[in-house]
Amino acid sequence: MASLMEDFMNVLEEENEGYQRLTELSQKKRQIIIDGDIPALEAITDQEQEIASRLKNLENKRNEVVGDMSIVLSKEPEELTVTNMIAFLNKQPQEQNKLIELRDKLRDTLRKMADINEQNEALLHQAMELTEFDLTLFRSMRQAPTTANYDNRANNTGDLLANSGFDAKQ
Repeated sequence: MASLMEDFMNVLEEENEGYQRLTELSQKKRQIIIDGDIPALEAITDQEQEIASRLKNLENKRNEVVGDMSIVLSKEPEELTVTNMIAFLNKQPQEQNKLIELRDKLRDTLRKMADINEQNEALLHQAMELTEFDLTLFRSMRQAPTTANYDNRANNTGDLLANSGFDAKQ
């Protein structure tokens, strides 16, 4: 059981390191979004994908260790939460304290990452709105004034001006 607990704690440490790296990349991404640097955004997204893949592998390994622990302890894997494991370690204060410390570090890291990702999401949303505004502005610059675009039934035709901006047909 001791080796399983060590494996579990090692996986949690590695997961925390992965999430810390993702948090650092998310902070870099904030400035990249502000600058509108699409190639840099693609590169950082590729790095995030690599880390996310590694984290998925660590999650699978953690689930495997929890499964083994559930067999040893004759408990369901769903019952073996970190909080419950801390309670199981009441006779081993050193391991218990290490697990409490790992849990707290992981919570803090995930909280920071969630905050930064919310900020990045808001920035991306604003960038998309600005891009949509720019596209609408460019489209409206190419349209003729609505007062001059009526057909013989007095309906608005919505014709666009030629590329030069000058309508020689009138």
